[in-house]
Amino acid sequence: MATEFGKYLRKLRIDEGEVLKRMAEKLGVSSAFLSAVENGKKKIPKDWDEKLSNLYQFTEEQRSQLKQAQQLSQNLIEIDLEPLNQLQKDAAFAFARSIERFDTQDLGRIAALLNKTTEDLNDNKL
Repeated sequence: MATEFGKYLRKLRIDEGEVLKRMAEKLGVSSAFLSAVENGKKKIPKDWDEKLSNLYQFTEEQRSQLKQAQQLSQNLIEIDLEPLNQLQKDAAFAFARSIERFDTQDLGRIAALLNKTTEDLNDNKL
């Protein structure tokens, strides 16, 4: 089944008049690998958002759409814990352990809190 990222790539190829083989060559991979990424069978390489943005001279809106498609297609999130203090690590683990228990309303409030700007937090606009 094609992922959101795969759908984005396929649409890009069609819009650019390219076949799978040509896009794969531009990305430095085989057609089979590109096809597997499109279909969610292979993990999206980390540098592809930058590569695609540069190869196809994306606008900021296109970059944003690509990142969103990439995020929607991820099944795994990696977090570098190295720079975090213990409280931050504890919060990350607690959230990861608990996420399945939250309903959509709770998750909406958590997302709103996490998306608050530093200015909002300083003004206590929680």
